[in-house]
Amino acid sequence: MRFPTTTSPHVAPANALSQLMRQVLLALIPGSVAAIYFFGWGVLINILLSVAAGLLSEALMLALRGRPLKPFLSDGSVIVSAWLLAVCLPPLAPWWLPVVGISFAVVFAKHLYGGLGYNLFNPAMVGYAVLLVSFPKEMTQWGLPHSLAEHPLGMGESLALVFGGALPPGVAWDGLSGATPLNLYKTELGQGLSWDAMTQAAMFTPWGGIGWQWMALAWLLGGLWLLWQKVITWRIPVSILFTFTLLSLGFHLYDPAHFAPPLFHLLSGGLMLGAFFIATDPVSAATTARGQLIFGAGIGVLVFVIRGFAGFPDGVAFAVLLMNIAAPLIDHYTPAKPFGRQKS
Repeated sequence: MRFPTTTSPHVAPANALSQLMRQVLLALIPGSVAAIYFFGWGVLINILLSVAAGLLSEALMLALRGRPLKPFLSDGSVIVSAWLLAVCLPPLAPWWLPVVGISFAVVFAKHLYGGLGYNLFNPAMVGYAVLLVSFPKEMTQWGLPHSLAEHPLGMGESLALVFGGALPPGVAWDGLSGATPLNLYKTELGQGLSWDAMTQAAMFTPWGGIGWQWMALAWLLGGLWLLWQKVITWRIPVSILFTFTLLSLGFHLYDPAHFAPPLFHLLSGGLMLGAFFIATDPVSAATTARGQLIFGAGIGVLVFVIRGFAGFPDGVAFAVLLMNIAAPLIDHYTPAKPFGRQKS
């Protein structure tokens, strides 16, 4: 009797793609819950809209390419990309903003390159960069933390604002939205205000912007869990955070009146999210051990340069995209030693 046989490998891999994506989604929960707690239900609305539009765009592209729907829709990769984009958007963004962003990411940054595993750039960051350049007004209307907002919105009011642009009676945009800590820092610095004077603003705390510091710590918690589960390796996040901290500390010691301390930068923007969840994308990042250290260090340098000297308050998305371009070259010049090679 002949039994069906398959080619090697005969041992199933320890971490299938769908399992890895589920672990990443679990790691995103603490930061997402913190974002919802501090910035309202708009964060959850963004996530739901982005995931729904991402799945629909994925299904349409798979159908156009003649690919089966179930394996690719159920692996969770598009949900992770959509979720990452959603938590980067302003909580009170109009409904079409996450829809346009994730649709562009799936179509142009993923499938036009050949689909999952062939994309040169991180899809979520491509969508974010396109939205930031195309719709700067909507992308800078970030909601205030509930502790600073004049009228924190409930779920019904958030839905009315997101889908209809209707503000609650007697409430103006100024009472709901404001500059992010990094944006305020860059604006005030450009007007000649010193760092010590900036810390007196209601938005700042000794160790980060209000609400932002807890979100950053929640992203860090999720990232450490991914490291513990061996979903990601330590090289990229550690090299990003180490390089950025070293640069920001050096400039702060050189000119403390104009350069914020490292703790403020680490806990006031998207650096923690970018270091553990975005830069570690296994497709668009460097893959060799030495290459990942270089890749992460490059992101750390670029984020510091963009935040300190360029026009954008936070540079994580652009830094990741620029290093995505360099990743193939980095891998080419940092090859791993062949297994079994003898020393000369």
